Amino acid sequence: MHIGVLGAGALGLTVAYRLAQRGHRVTVIEKEPLPGGLASGFRLGDTYLEKFYHHLFRSDREIVQLIHELGLGSDLVWRRPQTSTLYGGRIYPLDSPLHVLRFSPLPFLDRLRLGLAVAYLKIERNYHRFAGQTAASWIARWMGPRAYAVVWQPLLVAKFGEYYDKIAMPWFWARVHLRSATLGYLRGGFQRLYDRLAAAVVAHGGAVRLEETVTAISSQPDGRVRVETTQGEAEFDRLVVTLPTRLFLRLARGLPADYIARYDRGLAYGAHCVVLVLDRPLTSVYWLNINDPGYPFLALVEHTNFMSPADYGGRHIVYLSNYLPMDHPLFRLSDGEVLERFLPALARINPAFRPAWVREAYVFKAPYAQPIVTVDFPTIIAPHRTPLPHVYLANMFQIYPQDRGQNYSVRLANQMARLVAAESA
Repeated sequence: MHIGVLGAGALGLTVAYRLAQRGHRVTVIEKEPLPGGLASGFRLGDTYLEKFYHHLFRSDREIVQLIHELGLGSDLVWRRPQTSTLYGGRIYPLDSPLHVLRFSPLPFLDRLRLGLAVAYLKIERNYHRFAGQTAASWIARWMGPRAYAVVWQPLLVAKFGEYYDKIAMPWFWARVHLRSATLGYLRGGFQRLYDRLAAAVVAHGGAVRLEETVTAISSQPDGRVRVETTQGEAEFDRLVVTLPTRLFLRLARGLPADYIARYDRGLAYGAHCVVLVLDRPLTSVYWLNINDPGYPFLALVEHTNFMSPADYGGRHIVYLSNYLPMDHPLFRLSDGEVLERFLPALARINPAFRPAWVREAYVFKAPYAQPIVTVDFPTIIAPHRTPLPHVYLANMFQIYPQDRGQNYSVRLANQMARLVAAESA
């Protein structure tokens, strides 16, 4: 079979690699100049750095296995950097049971209640127990209204805006249950993994076509699938689409009206990320949740409090991140205007900070990066088989109760490869 794959992110490249291993001829089409999707990087000195911060958890077994399979396992580093919360102008460590018990903004009994509820979510394996409940209501009930107001509500508001009190509890369960304090990172950047995957597809007789945008998808009378792009057109025996569902609905021709009406409903925010290269450290923590009001970003991630600055020529790297509606004014500002808004806020975190510390700055944006996982989200997840014959859909909207992540993309890719291969025999 000649199988087309649209999108060269973790999902698209992995499904292409698995199908190529099974002897199929695979062609991957990607609009960006580099493979990797939301996990792709950019050159910083003689190494790569992600445009949007990434790390792995101990539970991310599928991607860890893939990294080892492709010969990069010796460069996979596991460390325990510090995760903290900014509240009331102070930074509190909050990544261990002892830290929770010492979290003074809450009375002791509330700290105990918070810790016990988190422990329960860690051991509870069945997320279906939380079906139909919102994260806001469950947290307020079981962790207590004060823990909700101090720890969780600011994070939900910062991440989901007006939808903060509609987010599904199974999503919150996944965020707690599957995460570990020990984190993994691929030295040299995850771009190395996606370059290696693309090369493996080619080594198995496939092709990876970059900087080519898909403009239409249609079924042909002979059962093949035609893909039109900015570089021409191609026909495939099977097609795996890893683009967001709403984008697929706009590209595909001949979809039934009831199918479009049912699945053209999922909401997603775009990602907005500022990467600062500093000449010295800003904080002593890796991940800082911003629970105080008035900040223009929801999290500060100081990557070089996880990986050594020596890996980046002595540079100190800070991410300032947001998830926002794709029509938010921040997406329309110039890089200079963004920095004018963001840099003053850093002095509230570290009063010694001066803009002169900034040696380089980058601003990255991506659409459809954060699905809005509301309680009714499972009802709008499109099936993998689409109404177009021999066209399959696989994307982040289908990994519920997770919402994104390299590991879950790899896991879904492995499943899709088995499905497509079985139906192409």
